[in-house]
Amino acid sequence: MSVTLTKAAWDHPPTVVGYKRLAARRLGWVLSLGGPPLAALACINLVPHAGLAFALMTMLAAPLFPWVTIAYFRRRRVATVLKSYPWREWPCRHPRRPPGSPSTIAIPFDEGFTATFRIIPLPVPLATLEDSHPERIWFAGDPRFGGVVSPVGGHYPVRVVPHTPRREECGGEGFELARRVGLVRGSGKATRT
Repeated sequence: MSVTLTKAAWDHPPTVVGYKRLAARRLGWVLSLGGPPLAALACINLVPHAGLAFALMTMLAAPLFPWVTIAYFRRRRVATVLKSYPWREWPCRHPRRPPGSPSTIAIPFDEGFTATFRIIPLPVPLATLEDSHPERIWFAGDPRFGGVVSPVGGHYPVRVVPHTPRREECGGEGFELARRVGLVRGSGKATRT
């Protein structure tokens, strides 16, 4: 049984604060990976061995930099979902996972349908965040295509996508809204970022 908490998740003040922290955190990722190589490049003619430092930093940052840049720009999808869907409180499970596998969360939306979502872009241990109800979660989005979850209180919004990609029937209740906010493509396949 779900409890609808607000007309839109964005109307809940701690959610807006949590989203601003998310944006700042992702900007920090971009700057921490892109800033040092750029600084070394700027000093290449001024400081001895700056070229070597630039090459080493670029080799270390290059594999992750595209991912954090995409995550930074895709944060807007989180805001769009929060502005379009209400928070609803659901029971949840945090399945144990082997090391190196994606962080997942299972939400039983009704008796016959339990959705398993992967937390992106990087695993976040939602159960261990400051949360007095680790067996409950706030969800905003479409259960078929994903959305945004947060520990109870809405203070840490995180994008989730279906763990197992599947193609749903185009159309039907809620499909157009999910397509408009970027949860699903026109083909019926859920977006993965």
